[in-house]
Order: sequence, then C-alpha cells, then structure tokens
Amino acid sequence: MAPRVMSKRALSLAWSTIKGRKGGFVAAFLAVLFGSAVITASGILLETGLSSGVPTERYRAAAVVVGAYQSLPIADDIDPRFSERVRLPAARVGEIARVRGVRAAVGDVSVPMSVVARDGRVLDGPDGFPLLGHGWPTAVLGPFTLSAGRQPQAPDEVVLESGLAGRAGISVGGSVTLTVGSTPSNYRVSGLVTPPGGRLIRQSALFLTDERARQLSGRPDQVDAIGVLAAPRAEPADLAAAIEKAVPKVVTYTGDDRSDAEILDIGATRSFVIELALSFGATMVMVVVIVVASTLALSVQQRRRELALLRAIGATPKQVLGMIGAEATLVSVAGAVLGAVPGIGLGLVFHATFAAVGVLPEDFELVIGPVPVLASMVLCVLGARMGGWIAARRAAKVSPIEALGEAAVDPRRLGWIRLTIGVLLIPAALAAAIVLPIVLPGEAAVDGASSSALMLVIAVALLGPRLLGGAVSVLGPRLNRSGEVSGFLAIANAHAKSRRLSSATTPLIMGVTMAAAQIFSATTLASAAQSQAVEGIRADYVVTPRSAGLSPDLAGLLGKTAGVAAVTPVVRTQTIATYTSDDSPQYKIFATQGVEPGGIKATMDLGVLSGDLAGLRGDTVALSRIAAGTIGASLGSTVSLRLGDGAAVRTRVVALYEKGFGFGDVTLPHDLVIRHTTDHLDSWMLVKAAKGTDLRPALARYPTAAVADSGSFTAARSGDGAGDSAVSLLLNAILLGYIAIAVVNTLVMATVARVREFAMLRLIGAKRAQVLSMMRRETRIIVVAAVLIGTLAAIPALVGVSVAVSRWPVPSIPPLAYAGIVVAAVLVAWPAIMISARVAMRQRPVEAIGARE
Repeated sequence: MAPRVMSKRALSLAWSTIKGRKGGFVAAFLAVLFGSAVITASGILLETGLSSGVPTERYRAAAVVVGAYQSLPIADDIDPRFSERVRLPAARVGEIARVRGVRAAVGDVSVPMSVVARDGRVLDGPDGFPLLGHGWPTAVLGPFTLSAGRQPQAPDEVVLESGLAGRAGISVGGSVTLTVGSTPSNYRVSGLVTPPGGRLIRQSALFLTDERARQLSGRPDQVDAIGVLAAPRAEPADLAAAIEKAVPKVVTYTGDDRSDAEILDIGATRSFVIELALSFGATMVMVVVIVVASTLALSVQQRRRELALLRAIGATPKQVLGMIGAEATLVSVAGAVLGAVPGIGLGLVFHATFAAVGVLPEDFELVIGPVPVLASMVLCVLGARMGGWIAARRAAKVSPIEALGEAAVDPRRLGWIRLTIGVLLIPAALAAAIVLPIVLPGEAAVDGASSSALMLVIAVALLGPRLLGGAVSVLGPRLNRSGEVSGFLAIANAHAKSRRLSSATTPLIMGVTMAAAQIFSATTLASAAQSQAVEGIRADYVVTPRSAGLSPDLAGLLGKTAGVAAVTPVVRTQTIATYTSDDSPQYKIFATQGVEPGGIKATMDLGVLSGDLAGLRGDTVALSRIAAGTIGASLGSTVSLRLGDGAAVRTRVVALYEKGFGFGDVTLPHDLVIRHTTDHLDSWMLVKAAKGTDLRPALARYPTAAVADSGSFTAARSGDGAGDSAVSLLLNAILLGYIAIAVVNTLVMATVARVREFAMLRLIGAKRAQVLSMMRRETRIIVVAAVLIGTLAAIPALVGVSVAVSRWPVPSIPPLAYAGIVVAAVLVAWPAIMISARVAMRQRPVEAIGARE
C-alpha cells in the first residue's frame, strides 16, 4: 500500500506545482506535444507500409494472385526485396488449377512495350506509366471487355486498350508499330478492349497471342504471376491457404495485396516506407529525449530555491525525484495525447508530399489506426520520464545545507561523472571522425564518421557550462568593444549564468550541428558521385532509351558503324551481397552494373585500384573500395551474391575500383546480369567514336533510341533520385523544425524567468533601454557561440565522411547553404530572446521584484 499512497501524493503535489507554475512547464509540454505529433506521423507511415497498398487493376476478377518469393528471408530483420521480377515455372499453372476451389488458373507475363504513332511520337502508359503487353487469355483476369473487333489469332495481331488506341489515332483493322526495347515490329489491330472500371491508372495494356507474349518475354517456360478464378462459394483467404499448402515455393495475394504481384514497384514502395518510418521515428525518439531532458533541466535549475526548501524541511531525495517524475508524467501525458491530433495531420502531409514527388503512388492509401497513436504516447511519456530523471538527479541528491547555499547562484562545479563522460566523448568523437575512415574499411568508416556529430552534441550538452563560459571569455570582448556598461553586464551575466544559459542554448547548438551534418553529408556524397561520373565516362556519346530500355543487339549494330571505336552496353540493377560479420550472417544491397569488358577502357574509367576489368567473364565480379571493405572481400576472394531476380551466384573478385558512387559498387559481366533482369534490356550504351561521327543514321530504324553527348548524359543523371532527395529534405525540415521549436521554448523560458533580475537592474538605476541593450549584446554572444560550437561539432563528421567516400578531407559545403543555417539560427534565437525580454519588463520594477519566482 505504501508505494500506491506515495504515488498519489507525488501526483497531487506535482499537479499543485504545475498549476502554480504553468509558465515553467509550458516549454516541456510543447516539446512533448510536437514530439508526439512527429512520432505519431512516423508510426502512421510505418503502419501504412505494413498494411496498406493500392487497388489492383488487371487482376480485379482474380480471387487470388500467386507469385514467387520476391524477398530474401532474413531472420530477425526486414527481408530485403529483389529489384527484378522473380518468376514462376509455367508448370505451376497446372498444379494450381488442380487445387480444390480453383475454377481456372491463368499464367500472366508482362512485356514492356511502346507504341510509335504515325507522327513519330512514342506512346507509353498514362502519365509516364508503362505500357505492358500480355497474352490474350489473361484478359479474363480484368476482366477486359472486347468492345470492337476480335481477339488476336496470329503472331502479328494485337488488341489495344481503347484509350491507348484513341491517343495513337488507331482503329480496328489498322496497323501499328510496337517496340520491345528498341526493336520495332508492325502489328495489325484486330480488336479493342475496355479495361475494368473504364480505364487503367498505373499502366496501359495490349494483348497478343499467348505464344507471342511468352516469346517476347524472353522466358517462354516461365510466368510473372498466376491469376486464380475461384469456384462458387470459395473464399479468397481459404483458397490462398489451400494453394500455399498444395503448391511449394509460392506466395499468395488477396485483396489490395494483389497489386504487389501485379506491379513490382508497389512492394518496393512498401519496403521503402517501412524502412523510412523506422529510421526517422527512431531518430525523433532520441531527439525528443534530448530536448525534453534539456527543457526539464532548465526548469529544475529555475526552481532551485523551491527544491532547496523542500530538502531543508525534510523531503528525501526519493520524494524529490518522485515529485519531478510525477510532473514529467503529467506534462508528458497531456502533451502526448494532444499531440496525436496534429500527428495525424502531419501523417496526411507526409502522404501527400511523398505522392507529389513520385515516391509513393497517389492511391497508396494512408492507414490511420490506434496503434501508432498509443505507441507514440508510450514513447513520449517514457522519454519525458527519462529526461526528468536526468534533470532531477543532482537536485534530489544534494544535501539540504548545500541546496540552500546553491539556491542563490548557479552552482559552478559540474559533477565529476558528467565532466568525465563529456571530456572522454570529445576524443572518442574525433577518433570516430578522423581515425575510423582511415582504419576501418567500407561503410563502417562512413557510419563511424557520421556518429561523431551525435557524440559531440552529447558532449556539448554535458560540458555546456564550461564550453559556454570559455566562448563568452573569448567572444565577449570581441563582440562588445565599446566598453559600455551594457556590454560589461552582458559578459558578466553570461559568465554567472553559464549553466542556465547552456541548458537554453544546447538545442540551438544541436540544431546547427544536425543541420550542418545532415545537409553537408548529403552534398558531399552527391558531389563525389557527380565528380566520379563526370571523370569516369570516357565515351563520346551515350545512347539512351526513350522507353523501357535498349535491345542488347543494338550494341552490335553500333559497333559496325563507321568511326565507332568501342561500344559498352550497360545494364543497371541491384544485387544483395551476403557475408559473415562477427560470426553472424549479414546482407547489404548494392547498386550494380553489368558491362562488356571488351573496349571498356575506352568508354569507362572506374578508377581501378587493383586487378583488371578485362577478367569480367563468367562468374566474376569487380567491387568498389567501399563495397569490398563492407563485406570483407579482397582481390581473388569469393563473394556470394543474389542477383536482381534472387538467383544465387558465387563470384570471384577480379578487380577493385574507386568510383563506386558514380557507377555502382558492384560490376558484373553483362551477360550474367541481363539474364537475371525483368525485361532483359540495357539501360544505356557508351560509344567511343572519332570526332564528327554521326550515330543518327544507324539509329534511324530505332525510334525509341536517342543519342546524347557524355556531358549532357551525366548532367541528366545528376537529377536521378530527385524524389528521394525531396523526401530527405522534408524529413530534415521536420526534424530541424522540431529542434527550432525546442530552441524557442528554452530561450523564451530562460529569458522570461529573469523578471526579478531585470527589475533589480532597473531599481538600481538602469534604464529600460540599457537593459534591452544588455540583452541584445548577450543574445549576440549566445548566437555566435552556438553557431561556432555547432559548426565545430559538425566539422569532424563532415571531414570523416569526405575522407571515407573520396579520400579527400575537404567536404562539399555550399556557402549559401551554410549561410542559410546561420540565418536560420539568428531568426530563431534573436526574436525568442528579445521579445521575451520585452515581455518580462512589462511589469513595473517594484511589482516585479516582489513577485514570486
């Protein structure tokens, strides 16, 4: 019974304290409220990735869709997805058809195609989505309704979706040019179909004979997916379970999940959203704990007299800790609950923004359930309790006599544990930033360098009073050279209140550090990738596709063109490297290219460090320095890879190279990669040719192939990933916006609490203008010190990242971007302090000096 009674008393006392000091708890309340909103939004994204999807289009009539495993099973981790389609043997269609409850099973293949209109226009699906060719038997899975003409019966006949035929100006009986890759063929339009629902949103469809569609897919003995029509009264869920039990190594999809098998990108989008939500949510939980702890620490410091009195009249350390913990609980519960509503709104903003930049389909529905809200509340309350415990620990342990003695002035000494940890973190952070990129191989060097920024922010939080005091001593005389009384008072105040000011300025320093570290790490990586691509392409021309890809046989044609010295076809994909680290299985996804080794030295410079790219034959691989270091590979060693479609290969390393950011971390033989891609098409072709060589006559018969010079090509590639950059920018803006709110909170809280100090200065003769002048000079010191300390805390991480990725210690820091960080710090801090100071001086000095704290 005792703990329960004590808990009630602590809560009652905490509620009384909060009611009597509403202003002192507003900052902590707002920090939790906005933190709860962001964490709730992250949770909504996570639940959306786990359980949402988009409505199926071509498979609406199918009760169940059957596909192959599209992910690599990893124990106790997120299963990484294969970037290419994993297909099923065509024999699976018959096996599924024999399962009880199945009325019919139809195997489907999807062949990316383009329509070449009479005026030369290349037509794909709506809004840039793909145009996919299928076998006519799959039309029943829509179901597609034949609105004119008849089904295709000959290899050169095609049925077009009516909307596509209208855009191309083609009618039944006419001819149409279709391309697969860059190879054109003429077909006769035998009929038109109306899609289910009247139109398709994410694709356009055309239908060939089943034999022709399988032939064009490149794998006539395999199918992409199998649509299952159910017998009467057969439930989709029961039918899916029966199929998985009867047929080995298949995955079944029902409801909206059927779109995962229909459109490969939907599953990739789901994985992207899950990983993004987990990463961003974890970062926000950490930031919320730091911000709330800093805010509560400032609140505790401002209540030293009250806590000293409680200790003097007999309160035990446990009781003081219990009271402050109860305060943190009440404030955090209120903030967490109220933050859920704006959190749902922020989730809607995330969804709309991601859809607008193209990383999320517009009809990928947002799932808003109770689990993210409850999880956010629990995390925020636990974070606030942890922050309250950190803030109250010293105040609760100090003896009553020491507490009364320290109540009048800030304690000058830092606890030896706090001081020791803070001091040790500095060399540890510098070692992580400078030594690890030199000593450690691979991505561990980048991760180690990036972690140094967080370590230095924690060190700044622990050593804040010492660092701020030193900054005031150095900067104060330089920023206040006039010798006026206001300047003297500003420096004296900053010295005397260094502990209180450090609690208020820690979020500002953290904001500067995190903004600089994240923004300039991204610019450094982007600069390295762009410079490697520019320096690495030796080709004079690059042939690129206007649609899905280039037919591999185009390389042979270009090679026979007069003036052409070398042609290197390049196919892009992703591979998954599996390896062992610390006796546990690990995996890493790498951007991968497949190239022909013959003539590669004339068209591409990967910056070979050892070995020879000419050895890329059969089951061999070349790795970037970063990739080799990450998986522990060396020249001549064997590397286990999963190719784009999940096929497992063991490859021998024949070369190591430097320019992985510009071209991909894994380079494989062209024929090995292209066999395991979805469409069996090249991404582009690099052409080395004599000056004045004209490739256009050779490409005249290929309407979907275009030629560009190498400079235009690399400039265009620099825009790749714009959607991911927009997402990163939004999340960083949310994170830094939260930190900005915390900065305003703490600075306002610290300034408004100086009402009695301002009143005392005015009572002994200082004018209102002189006090404001003192605050302006003090603000100048605070802002300059925070920007300098925050910048210094970010620099080691940036230097380490630069060394790790390019072996050059100078990171890419755009001057305008850094100026923007400085201006943002000034715009956040200056009004927060100066407006609060004016508010704090609204009372008459006589009334203010007699008011309670």
